[in-house]
Amino acid sequence: TRETGFVNAIIAAGITFQVTRACTKGEQIGCSCDKRKKRKNKKNKGPPLPEGDWEWDGCGENIEFGIKKSKDFLDTRYKKRSDMKTLVKLHNYVAGRLAIKNHMRTECKCHGLSGSCTLKTCTRKMPPFREVGNRLKERFDGAAKVIAGNDGHSFMPEGETIKPPGKVDLVYSEESPLFCVPNATLGSFGTQGRACNDTSQGEEGCGILCCGRGFDTRYEEVQTSCNCTFIYCCDVKCKTCTVNTRISTCL
Repeated sequence: TRETGFVNAIIAAGITFQVTRACTKGEQIGCSCDKRKKRKNKKNKGPPLPEGDWEWDGCGENIEFGIKKSKDFLDTRYKKRSDMKTLVKLHNYVAGRLAIKNHMRTECKCHGLSGSCTLKTCTRKMPPFREVGNRLKERFDGAAKVIAGNDGHSFMPEGETIKPPGKVDLVYSEESPLFCVPNATLGSFGTQGRACNDTSQGEEGCGILCCGRGFDTRYEEVQTSCNCTFIYCCDVKCKTCTVNTRISTCL
């Protein structure tokens, strides 16, 4: 389903991200940092290069090692299978990894006397994982439904007018079940009693989350930290305040 596609993509991205970060910190056995050199061929794909004179720093984040380990952990068991579920899953794994690899950043530091930038050293860094998740959420919203291809080893869009999905796009082959009502078989608890935002038009809003059943609004007194002050060094002390909070829940 569309939801399964998102889960598979973010799992593959998460493994790639954590292994790469552990490699950079020296916590991963069998890997080294990315010691890439300045590219001579400007047509090569990669993060944008900075202007002026600079050189690569000694230790960038080795995204290729993270991708390899993610493939070893997730993809290996499916290599000899070509059923529709496997093809969709492997495609979404790739999309998850590319949500990191295609958005690597080039970060530079200046060196020189009195803050002058006589020399710049640059290194490649991964984007924050929150950005990766947001990017995959956008792909989830625009995911394409696909059907098996004629050769039995590929898939194609369900509709003739739909653009074939690229490597970075999420795909799904089955319609999502109804998550509005409890379904023990699916592991769905439904949305009755879920807190929602009665002022939002988005997915967290009561109009969507409550599936048209309506919602109930009440006010509750909630204790929260307030008037916090920093005490040198190093502590933060806060008072406890009681706030009257508006809470909406699905019927």
